Amino acid sequence: MRVLVTGANGFIGKNLCLRLNELGTVEVLPITRESSEVELQSALSQADFVFHLAGVNRPQDPAEFQMGNAGVTQSLCDSLISYKRVVPIVYTSSSQAELDNAYGNSKLAAEDVLNIYSKSYGAKVFIFRLPNVFGKWCKSNYNSVVATFCHNIARGLPIKINDPMAELQLVYVDDVINNFISLIHRTNSQGGLQDVSPIYTTNVGNLAAQINTFKDSRNTLVTERVGAGFIRALYATYVSYLPTDEFAYEIPKYSDSRGEFVEVLKTPDAGQFSFFTAHPGITRGGHYHHTKTEKFLVIRGKARFGFRHMISGEKYEIITDGTKPEIVETVPGWTHDITNIGIDEMIVMLWANEIFDREKPDTIAEKV
Repeated sequence: MRVLVTGANGFIGKNLCLRLNELGTVEVLPITRESSEVELQSALSQADFVFHLAGVNRPQDPAEFQMGNAGVTQSLCDSLISYKRVVPIVYTSSSQAELDNAYGNSKLAAEDVLNIYSKSYGAKVFIFRLPNVFGKWCKSNYNSVVATFCHNIARGLPIKINDPMAELQLVYVDDVINNFISLIHRTNSQGGLQDVSPIYTTNVGNLAAQINTFKDSRNTLVTERVGAGFIRALYATYVSYLPTDEFAYEIPKYSDSRGEFVEVLKTPDAGQFSFFTAHPGITRGGHYHHTKTEKFLVIRGKARFGFRHMISGEKYEIITDGTKPEIVETVPGWTHDITNIGIDEMIVMLWANEIFDREKPDTIAEKV
């Protein structure tokens, strides 16, 4: 299948072309502002599917809206008709098509052109009235508040907020692309206005605060809940704006005669991750917890874990080493320690179910 993408060098276009190439079953025909008329017409004459992403959103003269949006769309449809290419078209309109302004009116006019093409020739047309789209490769300091905030905050540059309560309707670029690609091979899809989901609602003040929290997490080591939903998408976007010299960052290391201890990552409600080392013969621990639980994984060296029940006095030990991935749990009410019984330095990963609180450590010293 040959898929034509207009606006291929734009924000959405770059993301779409990359994903289309990943499919392995699609030949992408990219058209950009640098493409010649001959290249455009050649692509239109071959296209089996069209993603029409090109348009004008910040012209010097508002009159350019009509030509750059409705006019270009009319020319595209006229060429397809002349080449007898009755093909599906996905069009990126805007939520502003519902508003009475120059940009919105030009997008609505482009929709009308496509609807006429669809009704006259039986081609399926899929119109997406997109709200603010955010994600990697969006141009900062242009027309995306998310891109601007991510770019500037990542670099320690100031941001400007006129109304922190101003509401934002946002959609993530990967979700947009997923919606687009799903239409390529679905022959039973209904044309017309399409829903894009999920749409996230926030405000400018909360957006700035959340991105600043991402930046601060390198100092606090507390990560946000970046595994799902809006925070997942926003964090991926923020990280994509990091300059290359910010791809890595140092974290504190605490050393003493026993070895080293490093806190790696903390979470708001799922504890923290650390690692420590121990020289041969060194014992760490020697304490118990009432509620706190931990998981240990020896990744290098040989360890003996000792346990003693605080009431019954029952003792137990476990021997493990880095050649056998094995999690050792600490259990509330059992004092415990870990001894390096090997000949090399021991390295142990550690997860605790809560962030260490010096005021309420729930860590009571008691030898095994």
